[in-house]
Amino acid sequence: MSVRAEFDEWAASGKDRDMEERHWHTAKDVLARMPVEAGDSVLDLGTGSGYALRALTERGIGRGVGLDGAPEMAHNARAYADSDALSFLVGDFEHLPFAADSFEHAFSMEAFYYAADPHAALRELRRVLKPGGTFFCAVNYYEENVHSHGWQDGIDVPMTRWSRAEYREAFRDAGFHVATQDNVPDRETDIPAAEAFPTEGFDTREAMVERYRTLGTLLTVGVAP
Repeated sequence: MSVRAEFDEWAASGKDRDMEERHWHTAKDVLARMPVEAGDSVLDLGTGSGYALRALTERGIGRGVGLDGAPEMAHNARAYADSDALSFLVGDFEHLPFAADSFEHAFSMEAFYYAADPHAALRELRRVLKPGGTFFCAVNYYEENVHSHGWQDGIDVPMTRWSRAEYREAFRDAGFHVATQDNVPDRETDIPAAEAFPTEGFDTREAMVERYRTLGTLLTVGVAP
């Protein structure tokens, strides 16, 4: 199944709002780190319901563009938005429909690994960012997160599972400076008492603590020279 077909189904069933609720646990902390100033332009890659851009309107962004591969996702995001500063487009990550130096910042939460060619996507992001612009790339599906390795079995869309080192190398190959890379913990997911396990796909409480409190979301931040 294509990315478009898979996520059109998710959007039609209301799963976009479920994704928003789950991702917000760490996305809000990633967004808080972004050096966004009033009037800045921001690209949200794999925007889903558009929740990140809606949050950034509170910081006075001048222009926010959400790009998604699924028309139904972009359609829903437009319906949820209430700001003239926001727009939502359908497109693929490897051919961004923007001129060079179009954005001060780019953001992607739990979407980058769906790129058909992640190296090409990084080169495109580097192209559309202004000098000094940042790309905040947040993923839960990555090599060190052993709890995510089975996710590919539950979705028909191919996913790229890179390690922390592979993310850094790919960012540098695309022309970014890697400003930082760390793990953003999810402190909001409830973790039951030890006697409740096995539960929620975890054999032990220690495994669930590792997944959410230690591994959390891998954040890689690239800066355009």
